[in-house]
Amino acid sequence: MARKKILIFANFDKPGMAEQVEALRPWLEKHVEVLAVQPAGSPAGAEASGADLCVVLGGDGTLLAAARILAEMAVPLLGVNMGKLGFLAEFNIEHMKKHFGDILAGRIQPTERMMLQVSLTGCKRHSFRSPAANDVAIAAGQPFRMIDLHVAQGGEHIAQYLGDGVVISTPTGSTGYNMSAGGPIMAPMLDAITITPIAPHSLSMRPIVVRTDRPIRVTAARLNEGSAVIIDGQISTGLCDGDVLEVGRASTPMRIFPHPGRAFFDTLTTKLQWGRSPHHT
Repeated sequence: MARKKILIFANFDKPGMAEQVEALRPWLEKHVEVLAVQPAGSPAGAEASGADLCVVLGGDGTLLAAARILAEMAVPLLGVNMGKLGFLAEFNIEHMKKHFGDILAGRIQPTERMMLQVSLTGCKRHSFRSPAANDVAIAAGQPFRMIDLHVAQGGEHIAQYLGDGVVISTPTGSTGYNMSAGGPIMAPMLDAITITPIAPHSLSMRPIVVRTDRPIRVTAARLNEGSAVIIDGQISTGLCDGDVLEVGRASTPMRIFPHPGRAFFDTLTTKLQWGRSPHHT
């Protein structure tokens, strides 16, 4: 049987990461062919198209960056947590080694998570296109006055949002910025999108969940000089009055190997204290 081919994405900004990669690589090469080791965030090389999987060493942010870079290649991601939260990067080194044989043999299959495709049009200064694994946000920016956003889906007007902006999120990203802004938590394999206003200047404005079969269009009616579009909390671009942001379901999903010993709601409980009873003393 041909040996599997892998990529290694690593967050070399983390202290000691180079040494950990150096220590792990001989073990990996006993089981697979390592095509390349590259810093998280750098463009994928030509060898990426031939990879059977990508081992992502870092944290959730590193995994999100890898998901965007490899979005069109559908390379499944094995997230190894060396960060703080480890919500998406579910494995540690020990667990990765324990389950690696089952992953290579296909006994553990990657789950598919929808991604977004984001494009910005209508502005001579800003032309932007990017996939998003977690979310796309429009933030008010300096001088932090209230901004005016008109949101529609297909030909149907949804709402006029007056406030600090809006977060449009995948189910995977629903436990990120969306949750912090008061949006709903969604099961990660759902085919749906949340639209959550940020500090809306209205008592009636609430987050909503919509289908993915029609693109969402956000027209910037009034902005600030520092207003921006932010993808996954990692990359951003400016925004001008009259710009149109279009957000739809990407054609290729993100594929992540799940930890066989963890269920989604168990992770919510252990990582985010979801559903904990009050502690009475």
